[in-house]
Amino acid sequence: MPDSRLSLLRQWLGALALPWQMDLGSLAPASADASFRRYFRIQSNKADYSSLIIMDAPPDKEPIEPFVRVARLFAQAQLNVPLILAENNSAGFLLLSDLGNITYLDQLKLSNAEKLYNDAIMALVQLQLASQANVLPEYNAELLQRELDLFPEWYLKRHLNLNLSAKQQAKLSACFNLLLKNNLAQSKVFVHRDYHSRNLMFTVHHNPGILDFQDAVFGPITYDLASLLRDAYIQWPEEKILNWLIFYWESARRVGLPVPPDFGDFFRDFEWMGLQRHLKILGIFARLNYRDGKANYLQSIPLVLHYVLHVANRYAELKPLARILAPLN
Repeated sequence: MPDSRLSLLRQWLGALALPWQMDLGSLAPASADASFRRYFRIQSNKADYSSLIIMDAPPDKEPIEPFVRVARLFAQAQLNVPLILAENNSAGFLLLSDLGNITYLDQLKLSNAEKLYNDAIMALVQLQLASQANVLPEYNAELLQRELDLFPEWYLKRHLNLNLSAKQQAKLSACFNLLLKNNLAQSKVFVHRDYHSRNLMFTVHHNPGILDFQDAVFGPITYDLASLLRDAYIQWPEEKILNWLIFYWESARRVGLPVPPDFGDFFRDFEWMGLQRHLKILGIFARLNYRDGKANYLQSIPLVLHYVLHVANRYAELKPLARILAPLN
């Protein structure tokens, strides 16, 4: 099938080839993600830019304006994000600086995990320190609830063929309400919303590089930490997670971020926020398979389900959720 967007992209790059000293013949796929966006890499002879990244985001499906807005906001916070070198809003193309092709997921091992996670945590603190209200969309009750609703719709009903009884539905709704009450009571900061090992790039200088931030919001302070430490793609022992949580909590308190003064309260917030996220992810991974034909995400469901059951079984108020899932595992 002809790729009309690729032809359009090549035309746009033709006009940029000379100023950016591009080798048009080197254009090659760089990556794709769970959305409709895709990325290409192209070689360049321009000083400081041996390669460049092109984002292709169909305007009717993935407008580039949120990416551009958040990229500039995060760059102002001195984070290592791609620089926007050229843009074509109407066509949905961006020319970006290249943060390399080594993700945290590629690089992480026991011998370097401490250093890499400390870097990621300090970058997160830096991001949160730049937070301002009324700049990014609010991570409000409606959005959090909409995310939770993906769990019964796509994971329970579509993936597991489970239709809840009225009693089970009432108990699930009660658990959702408890989670939302906790999530909404947390202090609010800038939230990347997908701050994990596939979106953090290992870089020699100013580690980590940060990608996929276009859905950033203003919301609960533990959200990105839950994304990072209870990652859907890599698992760490609880004692390591606890050490990193303490490192973050102490660092956040030192610079005046609004974390709870009691670590026990902070830990509960982290777990309950993580549970909201993981319920959403179960729904999203199922939807990616059944609606979008992206079956590879199903392999990550067992780890996410482990996180859900781990937290739901720890707190008496959330046990009804664990009981709904228990017969299915």
